[in-house]
Amino acid sequence: MTPRAREIAAAARALLEESGPAALTMRALADRLGIKAPSLYKHFPDKHAVEVELTAQMLTESAEALEAAEALETAQAHTPGSLEALAEAYRAYALAHPHLYCLATEQPLPRTELPEGLEDRAALPLLRACAGDRDLARAVWAFAHGMVILEIHGRFPADADLDAAWKRGLKALHP
Repeated sequence: MTPRAREIAAAARALLEESGPAALTMRALADRLGIKAPSLYKHFPDKHAVEVELTAQMLTESAEALEAAEALETAQAHTPGSLEALAEAYRAYALAHPHLYCLATEQPLPRTELPEGLEDRAALPLLRACAGDRDLARAVWAFAHGMVILEIHGRFPADADLDAAWKRGLKALHP
């Protein structure tokens, strides 16, 4: 990306993080940058392209968070990262960036438009923790995503012990 495209992506991310996916429009983005909306199209052909860039950022950052959790767990326990450590990192990242997380996960993944290998990189720590069992990794991811999205959207009662629910769910999937 050009420096100007990176600036536009950063402004889009800030707008998204502050106000949510519905607020991310090309007009609002142009206003934030102090330019006219048509100027954006020199760098991003449409809003979808901006969303793809933000999705790529989310996948990269969440991969980094999982890789860091995996490395820490490996260094401390001299074993591959545990599901618990990865789930904690996944949840922490999603809750720290709820609007970005929702943008990237509540619509179809633009696989063909993402940097090559990014989706695999994001999944690899979980796949390793599941000893290469893709079905188990998908089930764990579905559980983690469901828990996170329900928490982001405030669907649990205020007195729900979500830490206990996470532990119980992970244990049920991977005793």
